[in-house]
Amino acid sequence: METRVVTSHLPAQLAEKLDGLAERLDRPRGWIVKEAIASYVALEEERRRMTLEALADVKAGRTHEHAEVEAWAGSLGRPKRKGRR
Repeated sequence: METRVVTSHLPAQLAEKLDGLAERLDRPRGWIVKEAIASYVALEEERRRMTLEALADVKAGRTHEHAEVEAWAGSLGRPKRKGRR
């Protein structure tokens, strides 16, 4: 796999936490940074995909009225009614 060197300045306190984590995990700092960036990039890619999906739903008219959403949110955490037998 081809690699590139990327340099970044970190606040001293964050760099110290990175050093401590590397020591605890017995891993190089570069490995931890690579894992963290890969996770962040994947999260942002998923967030973008979901945003584009939501915008397509709005464009297609697949939406809910504000009152419907409020009613649904208000029902969360309440016990569900049992149906009659």
